[in-house]
Amino acid sequence: MAKTFLLTDDNISRLYPELLRSYNPDAVLSIPAGESSKSIASAEKIWRFLSENGANRQSTLICVGGGMITDLGGFAAACFKRGITHINVATTLLAAVDAAIGGKTGIDFMGLKNEIGAFKMPAETTAYIPAFRTLPQSELLSGWAEAVKTAYIDSADMISEMLAADPTDIDGRDMKRFVDYCRGVKMSIVSQDPKEQGLRKILNFGHTAGHAFETLMLTRDTPVPHGVAVAHGILIALILSFDLTGLPQQHVTQYATWLKHYYPRLNISCRDFDAICALTAHDKKNTDTTFANFVLLEQPGSPIYDRPVSPQQLKDALDLYATLI
Repeated sequence: MAKTFLLTDDNISRLYPELLRSYNPDAVLSIPAGESSKSIASAEKIWRFLSENGANRQSTLICVGGGMITDLGGFAAACFKRGITHINVATTLLAAVDAAIGGKTGIDFMGLKNEIGAFKMPAETTAYIPAFRTLPQSELLSGWAEAVKTAYIDSADMISEMLAADPTDIDGRDMKRFVDYCRGVKMSIVSQDPKEQGLRKILNFGHTAGHAFETLMLTRDTPVPHGVAVAHGILIALILSFDLTGLPQQHVTQYATWLKHYYPRLNISCRDFDAICALTAHDKKNTDTTFANFVLLEQPGSPIYDRPVSPQQLKDALDLYATLI
């Protein structure tokens, strides 16, 4: 009989023991919450856990948690015995609308986010929406930024609806509808391009600068949630779209006003611009070590991927960004 194993973090195991028991796992591994657990050491811990408890190629790993758990667990499942089945149960808004969907897995390495990973599609992805009510405001903002990103690459109508909503008001809107919308958009894109050879790259809108912001803050020991960094990265992408691909200016000013109202300001100045350019040059999507590839918009719902941006163009965008926030 095939065994079922469950991976979670210490927060979920403390808050939702009944949820974990409902899966009737043969064994449970709980690791410390937080991005620092998304490491090769944690992956090795999972492999040891599976081996010591008799896992084989017919076993299933259920990953219950946020994006850290689904990224890490999916990567461990992809490697163990050359791949075992895994299931994602998202307990954060960020995981439910983005991280747990689509089969991208990975760990951080040498200070770079998701530097080591694999494509491994989960057998199933579900969201445990009651858990969203226990999330701190920063995590709700993190998830909502990914939902807004989805709207920008897909639908002007959905952008208006999402920017009109309070990102922290869980009960004031139909959360399941937004989660289902984001899942549908992402799975439609992933089904056409599962390994990011072309179209799937549009899902990185806001992430090139966002990952640079996130890494910069991490190196200073002042980490910010992934989606908060992406929220600021979206503004950079919109500014570059205005500068380079003809996006109407009102989209930049509308988003900047919304971002400034709801999201914390990042501690970034002109002294950081060279470091940000260097970090974008390390982005996995690049084919050149000088120019960074961005996803830009001609119009909302009309994204362009692999748009090269020079360091000077990025610095000009960062200059405008600094005046808007």
